[in-house]
Amino acid sequence: MASPFFPAIETCPIDAIRNFQDIKLREHLHQLNSISPFYKRLFASSKVNIEKISGFRDLEQIPTTSKEDLQRHNADFICVDRKKIVDYITTSGTQGDPVTFALTEKDLERLAYNEAISFTCADAMPGEIFQLMTTIDRRFMAGLAYFLGIRKLEGSIVRVGNGIPELQWDTIQRISPDTIIAVPSFILKIIDYAENHGIDYRSSSVKKAVCIGEPLRNNDLSYNTLARKIVEKWPIKLYSTYASTEMATSFTECSAGAGGHHHPELVIVEFLDDQNQPVKEGEQGEVTITPLGVEGMPLLRFKTGDICSQFTEPCSCGRTSFRLGPVIGRKNQMIKYRGTTLYPPSLYDILDTIDYVDNYVVEVSTNDIETDEIVIHAGSRQQISMMESDIKDHFRARLRVAPSIVFHTFDEIHRIQFPEASRKPVKFIDNRVK
Repeated sequence: MASPFFPAIETCPIDAIRNFQDIKLREHLHQLNSISPFYKRLFASSKVNIEKISGFRDLEQIPTTSKEDLQRHNADFICVDRKKIVDYITTSGTQGDPVTFALTEKDLERLAYNEAISFTCADAMPGEIFQLMTTIDRRFMAGLAYFLGIRKLEGSIVRVGNGIPELQWDTIQRISPDTIIAVPSFILKIIDYAENHGIDYRSSSVKKAVCIGEPLRNNDLSYNTLARKIVEKWPIKLYSTYASTEMATSFTECSAGAGGHHHPELVIVEFLDDQNQPVKEGEQGEVTITPLGVEGMPLLRFKTGDICSQFTEPCSCGRTSFRLGPVIGRKNQMIKYRGTTLYPPSLYDILDTIDYVDNYVVEVSTNDIETDEIVIHAGSRQQISMMESDIKDHFRARLRVAPSIVFHTFDEIHRIQFPEASRKPVKFIDNRVK
């Protein structure tokens, strides 16, 4: 496929990709040692000699970087004169206090390129029309990245933003977009709106959705409950994508639906265990990233908190770089409940199968014996207060344990899920004693 947004490095033999990344890593280390206040101090205090780091296999000699490092020493990560900064963004704050990131013109260009090659993974072509159903304001990187990437791809974009199903359908009917960019659970909401207002959504112009913020697949890469509910009603093509502000890079599925493709030009990725050692191939580990080519706030061995596995066999699309599996959960959201280890997505997947549960929030707290307690706040447009035992049976069948259930109206849960200043829906509330 001859395209500036299908990089040749992604179809090279694995050894060639590794050699390419080793060269980029050495360049990155010299950059950090020259201009980063944080990493110069880290290298000195940890007695790291970057001249002895020849490539990926030597990364274990360097300490990892955490979200707490970014929170405590935010300004020390900035590597440019403030006059070169053209955009300030913040992380969403789902893992603690939001962190500010500073981007230069070069960083915005890199962001645009990343999204252009990621949309190309999702079979996007110049001239396509994309409807953006996520915010582009509120210091949010993702919405800006999509806008820049679609422009670079020479597509068109309609910036509708999140929420307001009526406006989403008005836009679809007026402008006829090919692709929507949305959180998967919101796609169910616009389907519900269409069914309740006589809109023939199955005959609309929309043929595919690039989905963010929630997983679409199980560990074996089959569709999870949320994805199945979407395509059973609206047979559009779904593409899962994974990214974060810190990595400034996306992992997006191709049409094979076999994991998010790694872009070797843009990021080095490790999968680490609790002792910061690489996991064996096929095992789950914490995604730890070293973004390449970032100018304003470059990072090294940053631990994302997300637990994933990787797929290393070549993809049917021709790409040979590894693919990232679905996020199994966030490390700091792991729940120990009555002898069972759980992550919130496993709870969401069960709740998504229950038709009369229209929305929900999972709350975790510390009980009197200092173990984790789970309460499911279930919302419905129906009277479902007699369905507690049925919901618990669903959990016992899949997880062998059943959390407590508290019933609410749909509107009560909606207000919890979408607080006024939120950029993402709230599904998990962690009230545990730290």
